[in-house]
Amino acid sequence: MQILRYTAFSDDPAGGNPAGVVLDATGADDAQMLRVAADVGYSETAFLVPRGGGRFEVRYFSPLAEVPFCGHATIASAVAYAERHGPGPLRLDTRAGRVDVTTSVAPDGTTSATLVSVPPRTAPIAPADLAALLAALRWSPDDLDPALPPRVAFAGAWHPILAAATRERLADLAYEMDALAPLMRQRDWTTVDLVWRESGHVFHARNPFPPGGVVEDPATGAAAAALGGYLRELALVTPPATVTVHQGQDLGRPSLLTVGIRPGPQTGIEVTGTAVALIP
Repeated sequence: MQILRYTAFSDDPAGGNPAGVVLDATGADDAQMLRVAADVGYSETAFLVPRGGGRFEVRYFSPLAEVPFCGHATIASAVAYAERHGPGPLRLDTRAGRVDVTTSVAPDGTTSATLVSVPPRTAPIAPADLAALLAALRWSPDDLDPALPPRVAFAGAWHPILAAATRERLADLAYEMDALAPLMRQRDWTTVDLVWRESGHVFHARNPFPPGGVVEDPATGAAAAALGGYLRELALVTPPATVTVHQGQDLGRPSLLTVGIRPGPQTGIEVTGTAVALIP
């Protein structure tokens, strides 16, 4: 397998979230893909199997386990493909469902991609789970923004969404990995989407990812899509709307995610970002 390395949601190799990309993983089994993902060492590696006509079966592996969908590895894969075969539409058949992606090239040569998630949905967080989650984060209920209620949201993978009342609370992230990881595995939560609302359409986010063996993701496209569904379902934005998510600043890897929220409860959420190749 040819293993490519890209960083997504940034046009600077020093920013964004690195992902491994294998554009042709034909014949690879689960053990091989997990081993490659562990060797690459990024939070996710995407393995594409071409099916013809711009259609691919896609699997996503962290260094420790498979996840059903990964946004930043999807953006990285689409950009990597476009740089080799030209921009255009792609159809990705993921474990979470069909994800359509389009790519384009800006006049300055920067390649970007827009994915459309599977239909999103949200659910309440059980009081016991919320208490355990806050304890693992070392947060208290007073640290939360009462205007943005806690929920579990899905747009290909499940993410608890907790909104901090202040940017300072979001910046001070020192959670208990040994407590958070088993809770997330038991509940099938991929990352925890911690957000702070700067304004109605601008958010800052941090995403702990202990089930994948990663302390924190600097950019999480699946969580951004889930956030878009959450905002629409709770009528916190009026579609059509565009939301900007800043992530990775606290890690020194600034990332920019653009979330397009269209009308209709079953309409997928758009997530757009750039990606650039990394030198191994």
